[in-house]
Amino acid sequence: MRKIEKIDVWALGPDLPRTTWASMPPQFMTMIAVRVTDSDGTEGIGGTESYAAGQFDLSVFEATRTLAARIVGSEAGRLEQTWQQLQTYVLPAAPGAVAVLDVALWDLEARRAGMPLYRFLGGARSRALAYASTPELADVPSYLDHVSDLQAQGFRAIKFHAWNVPERDLEMLAAVSAKFAGSGLQFMHDAENRYDRRSALRVAQALEEMNFRWFEAPFIDYDVEGYAELRRRVKVPIIPHGLWMTDLMELRHALMQNPWDAVRFDVTSAGGFTLGRKICALAEAFGLPVELQSWGYSLIQAANLHLELAMDRQSFFELPVPYDAYEFGVKGSFRPDVDGCVSVTEAPGLGLSLDWEAMARAELAHSEVLSA
Repeated sequence: MRKIEKIDVWALGPDLPRTTWASMPPQFMTMIAVRVTDSDGTEGIGGTESYAAGQFDLSVFEATRTLAARIVGSEAGRLEQTWQQLQTYVLPAAPGAVAVLDVALWDLEARRAGMPLYRFLGGARSRALAYASTPELADVPSYLDHVSDLQAQGFRAIKFHAWNVPERDLEMLAAVSAKFAGSGLQFMHDAENRYDRRSALRVAQALEEMNFRWFEAPFIDYDVEGYAELRRRVKVPIIPHGLWMTDLMELRHALMQNPWDAVRFDVTSAGGFTLGRKICALAEAFGLPVELQSWGYSLIQAANLHLELAMDRQSFFELPVPYDAYEFGVKGSFRPDVDGCVSVTEAPGLGLSLDWEAMARAELAHSEVLSA
């Protein structure tokens, strides 16, 4: 019987440009990386992250190394069974910790099969249209220049993170819409859960007039009634933030109130591929697309892109910019092609080549969990 022999967990704090959004302080993004080794010597990798202002946060690292001890020594290849072992059934398990272990286990099995993960998971298509996901910038002219630069790079769609002050946001969004009218660019706006209901309606009505592709996260995801009311009053598509609800039953209850025009989540912070496939099936049952969130390091982006290409429930792939803030720990990265699309390699698993030297330089903590 093949077993899960060893699990390495790292907390990494790279010295990179610190972006921000929603008028928050510059964010310290901790990468939590996992390498799972089975008794045959095959390895699988996964990544997730946590955010904090002022210093790197190690909470997800601590949760991950604790959960790793629950599954090391168990039979490899039983992905659903192992995912169930990661649930505590007393208090909710930290979803990012479950996710990063689950992603690494799926990566391992895809490598054993000699298949890229998107084919191993279903293989619906080989590339996806990307949108640039911006940081917060200083002022309106900075956004106008940024859009011009992103358009020159091949992007066909751009999502804005701004100050989350409704009047100020609208000034920028209207200026962008006016300058690039007729350019073929599609725009989205992400309010990062910061609006109240009155300001959300005002912004949504303006975005509808400007023909925005969608309005994201005006409220926290749990304000299902607020979302449903807003959606009844405007035609611009409304989608959630996507990082709050990670329980399948909870999400089902929310969807029954028709609050959103798409389901949104990040596979690396919502329970991994095992739960992500179930969420995609739930969205399909409700007749909804899935707009995956993939803001973060390339290791996080890769997992979400593979699920997107496997399930074909999504219209866009989120690609955060500027690139140098997110391309830590890997050799190679995701960039739009001449059609504005991104793709993965046909290498087995996630298909990434990790830069172990860079990761070693950024190490904050490491835990090795061995089978008894």
